[in-house]
Formats: sequence, structure tokens, C-alpha cells
Amino acid sequence: MLVEATWQAVRGPGPLRAFYQRVAARRSTHIAAVAVARKLAVIVWHMLSKEEDYAGVRPALHAKKLRDLELRSGQPERRGQRGSAYEYNLTRTRQEERRRAEQAEVTYRRLTEGWTKRGRRVPAGAATEARLS
Repeated sequence: MLVEATWQAVRGPGPLRAFYQRVAARRSTHIAAVAVARKLAVIVWHMLSKEEDYAGVRPALHAKKLRDLELRSGQPERRGQRGSAYEYNLTRTRQEERRRAEQAEVTYRRLTEGWTKRGRRVPAGAATEARLS
């Protein structure tokens, strides 16, 4: 299920997509998807253990999805009233949230652009020197 969630997460802008693209450039797309799935599992674990919300959430989109779930579960419709999901109908709000997600993606890329894979570490030599006694 996490890999399926990964395919959806990497379709939209955000740090998870930047991470996916960084891993996919070095390895294959399927390995990158599993790496993002593991990252999602870690994020979910931290959210549950610390009882916090996801920092990269898009509030209007989140409210719309929650309202859709409420309607599917049988909650009554409130026609003619502006609920919490109304903000998603505003183009400016959707564009602003998407811009913030794209900005987070760019920030992640900038953070990781200088990272290189380390080779095998060579001992400094202190452990192999003969002891003076």
C-alpha cells in the first residue's frame, strides 16, 4: 500500500518527489519508489508517535479530501453553506498551495545538490600503529 501511495505522492510537487527523482537518477524507478515508501512509513510513524500533523500538508486540499470522505460515509450534505472545503474552490488558493509545495521541492533539491556518495572509509591509521610500551 505504501508503494501505491508513493506513486501518487511523486506525481505532485514536494520534497518527496525531489527525493524520488534523486534516487531514481542513481538507481531505478522501482528502487526509488520503495525508498519513498520507506520514507512515508517513517513519516507516518513520527506523526503517530508525536501526535502531530504532516508539515507539508496543503490545507485546502486536505479539507476537501476530508469533506469528500464525510460525504461518502453518509454525512448530510450542507448545500448553500460554505464549509471548510470551500477554500479549495478558489483558484488563487490552489495555486498558492501548489507554489508552496514547489518551493519546498526546490529547497530540498538545493539542500541535497552537493551530496555525494561516500566510498569505503579507510582507517586513519591510529588503530594499525604499533603501540609504544
